[in-house]
Amino acid sequence: MIVDCHTHLDFLKSQPDVAGHRAAADRVDACIVLACPNDDRALSNEKTAQYVSDHVDKMVGFAVVEPTQDLHFSGFVAYCSSSGFHPAHSKAMHFYAALQELGAPLFFHNGDLDVSGDGILAYAQPYLLDEVARTFPDLKMIIGCMGVPFVDQTLAVLARHENVYADLTIRPSNVWQTYNIVVAAHEQGVMDRLVFGSGYPLGNAEACIEALLGFNTLLGATNLPTVPRGSIRNIVERNSLELLGVVHSQIESNALSTQKDAILENQGT
Repeated sequence: MIVDCHTHLDFLKSQPDVAGHRAAADRVDACIVLACPNDDRALSNEKTAQYVSDHVDKMVGFAVVEPTQDLHFSGFVAYCSSSGFHPAHSKAMHFYAALQELGAPLFFHNGDLDVSGDGILAYAQPYLLDEVARTFPDLKMIIGCMGVPFVDQTLAVLARHENVYADLTIRPSNVWQTYNIVVAAHEQGVMDRLVFGSGYPLGNAEACIEALLGFNTLLGATNLPTVPRGSIRNIVERNSLELLGVVHSQIESNALSTQKDAILENQGT
């Protein structure tokens, strides 16, 4: 089962590219749609929830933190850097306690997409999540974009906490960055803590999957270390919804049906 754990669709734009998002999702069995941190977050959550409910065969919604009502979301996303709050702020910690009790996962979107504008770079550092993970060991957390540019911090946090994951959102054109991230994760022994993401609309699931599966050919005939292809394939095909405790019977049923069809086709029946 292939799950794209990192996609966006800004419904407060005059013409949100719904068709483009749907087309990109065709390559995967399911995708997580992260509500965008617009000025009107309640409306952003509402529109995202409506989109997800209209496409329950494939979409899973994560609300921007500060939700005011139940909008059929399966998890939440925090933009600490761009929103200007410390991940371990006292009010945030109360919210995490509620999430842990609820059993809902939390996506920390503090990667390279957030640190370039008016965001607070210090709040994007993954090591700040260590306090959150220690305080709430049963809270499922995802560090977005591998915590770029603080990848080493991300790897350290992953190695310490069993319920913390990182989304391997890459840029296929950034060959050297991709290489270093994957090799470092392999050497740290945390490949099983990585989940696949495309970062749509800045990335496309199909292109990212092709780049990852062809990882060992990225640098051509060099003597640089490689990573077992099976380890990379496991990231792409990992059932991330199950890891995060997200129950979505219709998506699971569709994925099993697709898998069965593929087996029958390979057997020529």
